[in-house]
Order: sequence, then structure tokens, then C-alpha cells
Amino acid sequence: MNEHHLIQNAIVYLSASVIAVPIMKRLGLGSVLGYLAAGTAIGPWGLGFVENVDDIRHFAEFGVVLLLFIIGLELKPKRLWKLRRPIVGMGGSQLLLTTVLLLLIGLALGYSFNVSLVVAMALSLSSTAIALQSLKERNLMSTNAGNSAFSVLLFQDIAVIPILALLPALGVVVGDTGQSVWLGMLKAVAVIGAIVVGGHYLTRPIFRYIANTGMREIFTAFSLLLVFGISLLVNAVGMSMALGAFLAGVLLAESEYRHELEVEIEPFKGLLMGLFFISVGMSIDFGLLLKDPLTILALVVLLVVAKALILWLLAKAGKIQKSQTSLFVFLLSQGGEFAFVIFSVASGSGVLDQVTVGYLVVVVALSMLTTPFLLLIYSNIITPRYMHLDKPLEEDTIDDEDNPVIIAGFGRFGRTVGRLLHANGIPTTILDHDPDQIEAIRKYGYKVYYGDSSRHGVLAAAGADKARLLIITIDDADVALNIIEQAQKHFPHLTILTRARNNGHAYEILRRGVKLFRREMYDSALHLGEEALKQLGFGAYRSRTAAQVFNDYDQKLLHELFEAEAPEDRRLLSLQAREQIEQQLNADAEEIAKMNRQGWV
Repeated sequence: MNEHHLIQNAIVYLSASVIAVPIMKRLGLGSVLGYLAAGTAIGPWGLGFVENVDDIRHFAEFGVVLLLFIIGLELKPKRLWKLRRPIVGMGGSQLLLTTVLLLLIGLALGYSFNVSLVVAMALSLSSTAIALQSLKERNLMSTNAGNSAFSVLLFQDIAVIPILALLPALGVVVGDTGQSVWLGMLKAVAVIGAIVVGGHYLTRPIFRYIANTGMREIFTAFSLLLVFGISLLVNAVGMSMALGAFLAGVLLAESEYRHELEVEIEPFKGLLMGLFFISVGMSIDFGLLLKDPLTILALVVLLVVAKALILWLLAKAGKIQKSQTSLFVFLLSQGGEFAFVIFSVASGSGVLDQVTVGYLVVVVALSMLTTPFLLLIYSNIITPRYMHLDKPLEEDTIDDEDNPVIIAGFGRFGRTVGRLLHANGIPTTILDHDPDQIEAIRKYGYKVYYGDSSRHGVLAAAGADKARLLIITIDDADVALNIIEQAQKHFPHLTILTRARNNGHAYEILRRGVKLFRREMYDSALHLGEEALKQLGFGAYRSRTAAQVFNDYDQKLLHELFEAEAPEDRRLLSLQAREQIEQQLNADAEEIAKMNRQGWV
């Protein structure tokens, strides 16, 4: 009976998603709003197909866990260290200032200090799931606003520890363990240390062993076991599961298995994230909303405006670009999923009564519902306004010049390509998404247009249906891959040339059938190596020959490594290629010596 019930619920979730999400995407409202609408429709206050919302939400929170793990995989420890100032500075300021402002509002409304503080801390947290999903969906993670929003969200996840430590002092019994707060924090530090050590020394040998078996499903199983196991371990000592997953991802960010992990976990992340948003939609108590709509809507507006005010001040202090200030504010102005946990704990201890908790849950859920609409305003109203301000009047729209080449991204790499083409009289249409960079480049006479090249509409407006070449020079590997997929889907006639960040990115490019790419820094490194041979006494011909032999073998090796899936096979191929290059160069030594005697080299 339970099995049938589980299958029936799964059919309901999947059916609601398949119907609602494509409709919302079609209307330009985004997938998050589609999932929220689906949850509202099938929940207790909609068609009533699903009644037990809390159990579903607790299970669906693993979607947030997987999302944070994938984010961690993309953040190497060095980059995370560079973000330490915005994480502590901007993240800490947001949490402190928002808590103080909401505390004052609670006191002004007549609530006690303890109740106001608990509610203020809970409401100061934003939704990691909605904010990060929206950033990834719009390919904005690498933007100024995206990095700043991520820093704030990461600090909020870290702040779970001191918030839980503070609750007992406010009369909230977190757990009847009899242990001191200091002992709990000591346990948290010990667990983090164990994860760091184990992640560094144990995971790679295990992954290598599993990869050698060639059983992909076991690799997937261990990947999920690793993420969920670490998440539950950190949760057992009072920390956020999402924070534990993020930490696991960062530890594996430099692993050779990073790309495989991302590919294996992505489908589970997408499904569970969708289920989480559905559960949020189901948690909206429309009975309470209909009973007291003015009070609830006023509280939602008060929450969003109060948080937006603090975020706007932080954006100004943090020197976030004017064109992205609204994006930063809109991303974080809602309540977060962790508020549900705090309200539940506070209700169980008697600090908050059930009526107050009911109002607060509806307010948080409705505030989450505002974010997709605010982002829609940002995309359709605010962004075009800044595009207009950044462009000279004659460049309000992309000129229809039938240019044969479109360049996506005009940073240091793209400018070199563009200058070469311009020097040879080849007209190009240049797209970039950084308004400040666009303004600087235009001063030198280039026609650069603001736009997200991974969107079909932007490519179409740039003349992709008539162009011959699409040159992708964007430094974000994921965005570049998205552009390739959009171009192949909508403009199959285009010849695609692209920049590859590294071998892993090159494999993904080859997997999509693109053959014309250059690994960044590879050619310049090869030429510098050739120059080094000359400085060491090699003649011009011998240096050039050595560089050409190396290049031929390296290009061949790249394709062989791409064909080999197992890491151990790739390692053996690399060793064999090194020996073959040495043998080839030794075989050429006699011929080079003859030419040397003739004075050529």
C-alpha cells in the first residue's frame, strides 16, 4: 500500500512539473516559478493531491545539498580564499544589519525581545536554493552580483552554527543532550577537520578503485553516498547539511574526478531541487491567507523591503556595478528555507505559538514567490534601461550588417582575435555581458553589444542565421558550453571556434562535436618553450622542429585521452606519449646534425 502511495505521489509530482514548468518557461517566468506553481496546484490548498508537506520538504532539501556540492566543485580552494573578504565582510554585515532591523520592527509591533530576535535571525537568512538556481539558470554566477550574492549565502550557511548555539540562551531547547554549547562547537570543528583530512587522503584512492572497475552505476552510488554521508554527519553536530556538501565539493574541486562527479550528480540535483520548490509551493496556507490577506501581504512586503534596503546599502558599499545592484538585491530579498527549521524548533519549545508560526511560514513562502517576479522585472525592465544608457544613440540595436563573424566575449582573449580580424578588414559582431567593460571597449572604436550569448534570442539578433563563424572566447567554461549547445540547436550552419580553459573543458567541447578550439595559454607556452630551446643553444630549425613534434603528439594525445574514460587509462597514455616524443626527437637527431653541418641550423 505504501509502495503504491509512493508511486502515486511520484506521478503527481512529475505530472505537475511537466505541465507547469514548460508553461512558465514559455512565458519567460523561469523554472522556479513553474515548480512553485505546481506545488501550489497539487498541495493541500490546491487540488489536495498531497497532504504531508513537511516530510516531502525534508526529503527535497537534499536538492539544495546537491546544488551546494556542485557549486563547491566549481570553487577551487584558491578562489574560495580570494572570496574570504566578501564572505566575512558583506555576508556578516548583511546578517547583522538585517537581524537588527527586523528585531527593531518586531519590538515595534509589540513582541518580546526573545521572540523578536528568534524571528529576526530566521528571516535574515535568504533562500540558497532559489538564489543559486536563478543564478545558474541565467548564467550569472561569475558576475559581480553573482559572486557577492554567493558570498552572502555562504556566510549565512556558516552562521547556522552560532544561531543554533544562541537559541538555548533564548529559551529554545535545541536538543536534550545535556552537553554544553562549547562541546557542541568543539564537535563541529572536529567533524570539519575529519572531513578535510578524509576528503584529501581517502576519496581519491576510493574513486580510483571504483573507476577501474568500469561500473558507472557504482561510481554514481558512491558519489551520492559521499555527499549525503558528509551532509548528515555535519548535520548531526548542528551544522547546515548544505554547508557540509559545499565543503565536500570544495575538497574535490581539484580532483581529476570533478567533471565525472558533476555529470553523475546533476540529474539528481535537478529533480530534487524541483521537488523542493514544489514543497515550498505546497506549504502556502491559502486558508490563512484568505482569512487575513492584508496582514500577511503587509508582512511579506515589509520583509522584502526591509531586506532589500539593507542589501541596497551593502551593494553601494561593496561597489557592485550599478547595472547589477538590482540583481543582487532581488536575489536575496526573500526569506530562506532555514527559517522553517528555526520556526519548528521555536514552536516545539513554546517560544512561538502555532498561530504565529503559521503566519511566519506563509510569509516566508510568499516572499520566495516574489523572487522570480522581481528577477523578471530585472531582466525585462532594468537591464534594458542600462543597456540603453551604456550605448551611443546610433547603437541602440544590433546593426543588421550581415557580418560573417560573431565573437562571444571580448576580454583579453577575445580582443586579440577581434584585432586580428579587424586588421584584415573582416567585420564582426561582438557580444559581451559586462556593461562596464563594454563602455571601456567602445572608447577604442569597437562596436560591442550587451547581451547573454547563451540565449537564442541574443544570437538571433546578432545575425547568427546569416553569419558564417561563431567564435566563443568567454572565460566561463559552463557558459561557453551553453553557447555551443544553443548555436548547434538553433543555428546548425554556424562553424564554431572556441576557447578551451583546460583539458577538461576541451573534452566537453569534443563531446559536443566541436573540433576547432584552442586551449588558452597553450600556444603561447609552446612558443615560449621554443624560445627557451634557442636560448639554450638549439638552432632555429631544431627548436622549431622540436616544438612541432611536441605539438603533433600533444594534439594526438588530447584526442586519445578524450576517448579513454578511465583515469588510469589516461595516466598510462600520458606516460606512453612522453616516451614516444623522446624517441621521435632522438630519431631526428642524426638528420638535424646533418643539416647543422650545412649551416642551416
